[in-house]
Parts: sequence; C-alpha cells; structure tokens
Amino acid sequence: MVRRRSLLLASSAAGLAVGGAVVYGVAVGGESGDAGDGSPGGAPGVLGLAQLRGVRPGGRVVMVALDRGARGGESRAILRELVSGLRGVERAGLVVGVGLGVSVLGAAANRPRQLVDMPSFPGDLLDPARSHGDVLVEVAGDRVADVRAAVDRLLPAVPGWRERWRIEGFRAGNREEGGRGLARNPFHFTEGFGNPAGDRETADRALVRAGQGEPDWAVGGSYQVVRVIRLATELWDKDSVPEQEQIIGRRRDGRWLDGAPTDEEPNFAADPKGRLTPLDSHVRLAAPDRRDPPPLVRRSYSYDRGDGDSGLVFSCFQRDLAKGFEAVQKRLEGEAMAKYLLTTGGGYYFVPPPGDAWIDRVGQR
Repeated sequence: MVRRRSLLLASSAAGLAVGGAVVYGVAVGGESGDAGDGSPGGAPGVLGLAQLRGVRPGGRVVMVALDRGARGGESRAILRELVSGLRGVERAGLVVGVGLGVSVLGAAANRPRQLVDMPSFPGDLLDPARSHGDVLVEVAGDRVADVRAAVDRLLPAVPGWRERWRIEGFRAGNREEGGRGLARNPFHFTEGFGNPAGDRETADRALVRAGQGEPDWAVGGSYQVVRVIRLATELWDKDSVPEQEQIIGRRRDGRWLDGAPTDEEPNFAADPKGRLTPLDSHVRLAAPDRRDPPPLVRRSYSYDRGDGDSGLVFSCFQRDLAKGFEAVQKRLEGEAMAKYLLTTGGGYYFVPPPGDAWIDRVGQR
C-alpha cells in the first residue's frame, strides 16, 4: 500500500484532463504561437500557448526534461539552439514546446517570481533523477510513432543539452464532450469536467497578466506543474465501485453523488456533514465551492512503464502557483485517496509566451 497524496486525477474539481504540452508554443499551422485550426492545437483565439489551445488535447505525449550539457554556454545561446531544434521537429498534427526550470534562469533578477524547484509535499517520495531539469520539452499528438520520432529528431539537433528524464503518456478515451476534453484515468473515472470550456476562461486561469508583479517578458506565459504520480491500481481495484465513488466524490461517468448532472454544480452546502459527498473526498477538498473553481487548467495523461509502475502524469497551468496548484495541494492533505497515490517525480516550469523576444530578456540581471 502506498500512502501518498497529490493533486490528482479523477474527474476532479480542478480541471480538464490531459492534454498537451509544457510549452512555449511552437505549433504547425503558422508562425510560432499560431496553431492554425487543427486538433490538437485549435484556433489562435485569445490563447498564445499552443498546448492550451483546442478542446481535445493530443492523445499521446512525450515529456523530456533536459539539462545543459558539459560544454555549458551562455543561457540565451543554448536556449536559441533549443528553440531552433524544436522548430526543426514540427510536423502537422504535433504540438511542441518548452517550459523553463529555475536552474536555467539562475539568479536573474527578472525571473518569474514564483519559479522555484518543486518542493516535496507531505507524502511525496521524489526521485531526484526523475525530477526538475533546466527545461521541459513536450511533444504531443495523436500518433505515438509521430511523437516519438519528433523527440528522436530533436535530441541530436541540440548538442548543448542532455536528457535528464523522460516519460510517455496517453489519454484513454480521449474525446470532446460538452465543450470540454474528457479522458479516462487509470482509476477508471472520466475526468476533465472541471476545466473551462472556452478560450477566455482558460486564458484567465492560466496566463500571466500585466500588473501581476511578474517581469514584463513573462506576461502571456504560464506556470506549469508536472507531477508523476504512481497509482496503487491493484489496491484500488479491490474496492467496490461505490466505495471508489465515495473516495472520488463523483460517479465514474462524472455525475455528482447528490444526483446533479455533470454540467451542473453540486450543492455541497446542503450536505454539511458529507452524507452524500464525503468531506474527505477528492473533489470536495479540491474545490469546496464549485462556483469558484481553482484558478488552474489541467492537461494530464496516464502512463504505464510496466512492472506495475503506472499512474498519472498530472500537468496543470496557472498564472499564480500559490493560488492555483499549491492552494489545492494543501487542501488535499488528508484526502481519502491519499493511500493510493505516490508522487515520484516532475517539477515546476515556466512556459514563456509565444515568439522569441523572451530569450533576450530571461538572462538579464
């Protein structure tokens, strides 16, 4: 039995399931940051980051954390090398991008103010070899062969970088429904109902705004959290479906335990003692006031490394880490689902806004 907790999964209160990328927004279909109108990617709209566009994320993803190689080099020069390499692997149907770790920005005075190495939260068991990294590259699409081939082309094209860790993910039952992207997680629950249905609300939750206290170059970017969460699926599957639904706080198909349909809000106030929806259920702790959802957007994937190592690649984007992921994570301490979860890796990253202007700004002190 593993006893760990983390912001998860299930049909969560926190967001849409899965998707795409870590990214600064290189996508086929136009200039950097203009994904055209395909899926994944979607129309440009109000969103600049390719990995947040479109309702249905790509069904497959490879995330690769990279560190600067032994030859080192000035940060801006090797970041240009990386961005050039990313553009070189663009193909129709792929979303490609990068998130910046705190280590690549160093002590720059104009670094995003909340960007740090991801801390170990209560119950985590982070493997340093599978955590953090100077940058996180993400390639997503619907064909696993295309996604893997893009990563294989990228690494030789960026000799200034070396691989730190990687993970592949997939979205079972990946689909669009009711204006949201839905998928089935390894615990057999449909997730994605909590994400915003439109570009404007997505941008409001995810993108850094002017006047927020962040450096000017970061406006239009986003904080990304990645958590590799190993799930005790054998233990979970020993519970009955009704028991599982009490732990999650939803039915497997997304309906609420108080009978409310998936597209309506449950009335938690009418259930103060948790007789219908337990007080320690995942969705109730993650978003106790469903009318005021957590200000983040989820784009998560399932993974299976074999030998019983399977689970969730949780990924979310927000304009404010403290008000987004970290606030939810604190509320989830003590949730009933904690004993089925073990977070083993991942990191905090900052996804730059589209274009190249940020490269010349990030190293300024």
